[in-house]
Amino acid sequence: MSTHEQYSDIPRGQVVGTYDTYVEAQRAVDFLSDQQFPVQHVSIVGSDLKMVENVLGRLTRGRAAMAGAASGAWFGLFVGVLLSLFASKNTNGFGLVVAALLYGAVFGAIFGFVGHALSGGKRDFTSRSKIVASSYDVHCTWAEADKAREVLARMNPAV
Repeated sequence: MSTHEQYSDIPRGQVVGTYDTYVEAQRAVDFLSDQQFPVQHVSIVGSDLKMVENVLGRLTRGRAAMAGAASGAWFGLFVGVLLSLFASKNTNGFGLVVAALLYGAVFGAIFGFVGHALSGGKRDFTSRSKIVASSYDVHCTWAEADKAREVLARMNPAV
């Protein structure tokens, strides 16, 4: 096998196992590794990809302001810590960090509130997105596929 074929983005070889979830496919590859199988010949391929967006709740101006305040506080904390590291000896470093955190929270809340208000009611919800597959195939190079199947046949399916 050439180096190009070994590291190609498109897996070559045979399917040695098909699983409903990524966790199951990952467990199979981990089992192969535990059994000293050369896992550099293995790939996990998700099929029939879908983007799933789970709606978490309604986004109000108050929630947008709170989310902005939280983001701004983290940014303010970061800036405050950096400023306190380079501040003179006469400067109260703790006070600088707290002030930066508070300013960050206030400005973040304002930007969150105004940004949501200017959206005109579009996308008034929060969500989390992820890409999932309908199934996950474990592929193995042609030369090692039979050995991979033998090893996977010994895997306990209940664990």
